[in-house]
Formats: sequence, C-alpha cells, structure tokens
Amino acid sequence: MMKNIKRFSAITLIGVFTMLFNACDDNSELFTISTPTAPVLANVGFTDLQLDPVNTNNPALTLNWEAADYGQQASINYAVQFSSDNAFTNPVTAATITGQTNVTLSVSEVNANAGSAGLNPFEWKALYIRILSTIGSRDAEAAASNAIEINVYPYFNYAFNDYYLVGDATAPGWNNNSNNPPLFRDATDSNVFYYTGRFSGGGHFKLLETKGLWQPQWGTNDGSKIEVNPGTGSDPERFPTAGASGVTEGYYTFTINFATNTFSFTPFNATGITSPASLSLQGSSTSNIAMTQLGFDGHQWYANNVRLTPGAVEFVTGAGARWGNTTSFSGVATNGGGAIPVIVEDDYDVWFNDLTGRYILIPLNL
Repeated sequence: MMKNIKRFSAITLIGVFTMLFNACDDNSELFTISTPTAPVLANVGFTDLQLDPVNTNNPALTLNWEAADYGQQASINYAVQFSSDNAFTNPVTAATITGQTNVTLSVSEVNANAGSAGLNPFEWKALYIRILSTIGSRDAEAAASNAIEINVYPYFNYAFNDYYLVGDATAPGWNNNSNNPPLFRDATDSNVFYYTGRFSGGGHFKLLETKGLWQPQWGTNDGSKIEVNPGTGSDPERFPTAGASGVTEGYYTFTINFATNTFSFTPFNATGITSPASLSLQGSSTSNIAMTQLGFDGHQWYANNVRLTPGAVEFVTGAGARWGNTTSFSGVATNGGGAIPVIVEDDYDVWFNDLTGRYILIPLNL
C-alpha cells in the first residue's frame, strides 16, 4: 500500500513540473502591432471661444476624432493635448480617455488647461489642440493626430482665500472694516498663512475672510485647534488662547494651517531690524506708488486699491534696495530676488512686511 502511494506522488510531481515548464514557455499572450495610423481630429465648427467665468460647469468644447489603428483589437488610450504653439513645444494634457473617440470639456476645464498651456486671461490667443494615441498600460507607440487651431479668451480664476486680523491686540481693534491687515499666504501651500508683527498687551484677535463682514469668522475654543463660524453657527473664542488673559505686548509670529486646523503663536525677536525710511511699489505693472507704514506697526507697509496691469513689480526702498521674488500674489521678497509677476489686471491691495520680506497682492474684483 505504501509503495502505491509513493508511486502516485512521483507521477504527480512530474506532472506539476511539466505544467510549470509549459507555463514559463507560454507566449500566447504576446502580440505584435503594426506601425500605428494616427487618429484624425475633426474641426470643431467655430474659430473663437470666449469662456464664461459665471457658468463654469457648462460644456465648452466637444472634440471628435477617427480612431487610431494599431493592427490589433485592443483598447487605445487617447490624450487631449493643448499648446500655445503649433509645434507643441510644451503640451498640456487636458483629458485622458480609453477606448472612446470623443470628449466634452467644461468651461472650467478648458480655462484651466489653456492657462497651463500659457494663454493669458482676458486676452484672445490661439490655442492648438491635438489627440495623442498610445496603446497598453505603459502608453507605448505614441501617435499624434493633426492639430486644430481656435482662438480662446480665458477668464482668470482667483482660487485663493484671504484672511484679515481683527481684535484689540491688532491695529483695527474690533472694527471689521478699518484697513485690517491681511495674513501672508505661503507661496507653495495655499492652506498656510503667516503674520509677524506687533500685538498689543492684554488683547486678543480673530480672523475674518471678508472685510466688513463678521462671518466667516475664525478663532479657537481650546487654544490649540482652530474653529470657524461660517455664518450658521456660534462664533468661536479668540486667539491666541480661549482663556481670559490676553497677549503680552510684543512681536509675535502667528502661523495657521487651514488644512490641519492648527495654529501657533510664538514670540519674534524684532531687535535690530530697522524699517526703510521709505518704500515704493515700482515696475512695468504700475507707475511708482508710495507705500504707507501702518501706524500701529511700522514694519507693515501697504498701498490700497492700486491698479496693476500684467507685468511685474518690486518693492524699492529710498536707499535703492529692490525687494522681490518670482512668485505671483504672495511670497517672500529678498533684496535682488527678482520681479514679482502680475499676471492679471485688477485693482489690488498690496502689503509688505519688512520683518520677514513677506508680501501679498490681493485682487479686489476677481
């Protein structure tokens, strides 16, 4: 009986090895493709497309094309590419689909991708569109369609929130519309904001999203997490703590992260930091504009409701130092750091902090 069992096991093992060998040698799933025939993109039937900044979810552009041919019955990947030049030097992928030969893009999708392709807002400019086909999970054997050209007039979508100080530890007191200083937004993380400056002794403060309105209003109820009344609930307690004791007179850095709902409030040593005798906003976006020191804290400079056109600006001291950077809307300026891009025309409130070099340009009508 034992011999029969052993013989059966040996035969079984031989069968298993045979199956494994055959499996390793099986090329039945490999196939070859012919040189692909590129997709053919149809004309859209119009030449000019003005994008509506109000109805951004509406359809704006429908594209149809003849399928690419790879000589195999396989799903083909298609990428819709936008470019500001016919050579597609720096193409932007506006959409990707598989196995279909048409796509409809919304107003916001066309606007965002046209901007990424280099088209400026509020300006008619040619946009080039093509379809790039590939096959397989690794996007092999790319084949580009013909390009079509349309003129597009994008709008500008200011996607940032801004926040303002209010409270008896700050310059405006408990006045929600008295040249309230803004927080300075991080240039790379739009959820993070900073304010470094003087806070008066015994006071507290909160944040407002809109000058002149008490809600949305930000504060803290436990001294560690931020809370908000969006306009439908109860107002939170005041920064920096929820207790009765206020700020000790001095300079502090307030940092807040709206993604993590956390904040910090730490002393800042301003000893030896001297403000310039004068400061002006200069550059191709504006005539020279004298900036004003905040009376409550002379390290804060502002110019309100100034018209800026596409171009660039710098903060120039009376001694000739030129402070700037290459990030639009907000950033940290340094002496000789470059010109701050102004990418859209509007009226702006401009603030600069000479303690940290932080700046913010807040458009008033976008």
